[in-house]
Order: sequence, then structure tokens, then C-alpha cells
Amino acid sequence: HPRGRLPLLVGGTGQYVWALLEGWRVPRVPPDAPLRQGLASQPLEMLYQRLQAVDPEAAARIAPTNVRRVVRALEVFHATGVPFSAWTKKSGPAYRYLALGLTTPRPELYERIDARVDSMLSYGWLDEVRRLLAMGYAADLPSLSSLGYRQLAAHLRGELSLDEAAARIKTETHRFARRQYAWFRLRDPRIHWLQAGEAAVAQAEALV
Repeated sequence: HPRGRLPLLVGGTGQYVWALLEGWRVPRVPPDAPLRQGLASQPLEMLYQRLQAVDPEAAARIAPTNVRRVVRALEVFHATGVPFSAWTKKSGPAYRYLALGLTTPRPELYERIDARVDSMLSYGWLDEVRRLLAMGYAADLPSLSSLGYRQLAAHLRGELSLDEAAARIKTETHRFARRQYAWFRLRDPRIHWLQAGEAAVAQAEALV
């Protein structure tokens, strides 16, 4: 942008996208490894209840199953004594932006998700997870917390059949997709929503 070029931001979490576009200011609290380890060793349900008690606004934005974000919010509160949500300040972007969103009816979205999971499995996703674990990467690492990796690791430990693991991956991905609409609302006037499909490309080009 300072060089006069047109940047494209594609993908990313809802929190990241809006933090950039709305100019959020976040607390500069460095990671506290001992505190994180202590928190992560506790039941997630208990951690989430604690977050709800000290910062209900942050808890409402964070999925109860997102260990890293729950721990981070508690870490910031422990370090500053101020709720994580209270640190979020907006200065507004120093530029104009065009936000394009793709959407599709929920049944079709779920069908696409399920087909994508099946395709990833057929192209060697399970072998990828098997190799990573064999190389010494633990299944509970943040880098392996993406959708599907935990379930496939559980299958490799003999805790789930492959069909059960695939079904859970699809269900969790459906849930993840629904949560995206909390960050990117269909009624948000800042977003130009396009129906996913061949026509979306031409529509996006015209808007750009």
C-alpha cells in the first residue's frame, strides 16, 4: 500500500481480517510459557467458565473448543488485570477497502465441505498425519490443531475408525463454517456478498 500497489487479502480468520480493516490495537503481552502450560493442563470446560467469569465479551467471541484463544485471553487478563476484550481499540483503516464475500445455501455448503474432506482423504491426508507423528510431532501441538488433524491422530491411535474420524471432521467443519457467519454477517453492508459459482468471478472482477 505505501508503494502505491493494490494489496489483496484473501482468507484468514474473521478476527484477523477485521483487526486489519478496522485498525484494532491489541495488548503487547508476551507469551508466558509456564502460565500457558498450567492453564492448558486444566480441563477446557473449566478454563472457558473462568473466561466467562472474567471476560464474558471475549468468551462470547471465542469458541469453547479453541484452547489457544481461551488460554491467550486468560493470559492477557492475568498479565494486565484488564479483560482481553477491553484492550480491543479501533482506529479505523488509513485506506478505503472493498470486501467481497462468497456464500452459498447451507445444504450446498455442507455438501461441498463433505466432498472436500473425502477428497483430502483420498489424496493422502491420513498418510500426511501418520508421517508427521512418526517424525515426532505431537498431536496436541498448535500446528496440528487445524480441523481434522486431531481426529485423524485419534484414528491412528486406535480410538476412532476412519469412518468415525471422517464424520467428526465433517461435523466440526460444518460448525466452523457456521461460526464464520458470526464474523462475516450476510447483512453487513461493508461486505459485497456473491453467490459461489461461475458467475461470482465476473461479478468480483466488475466490483474490483
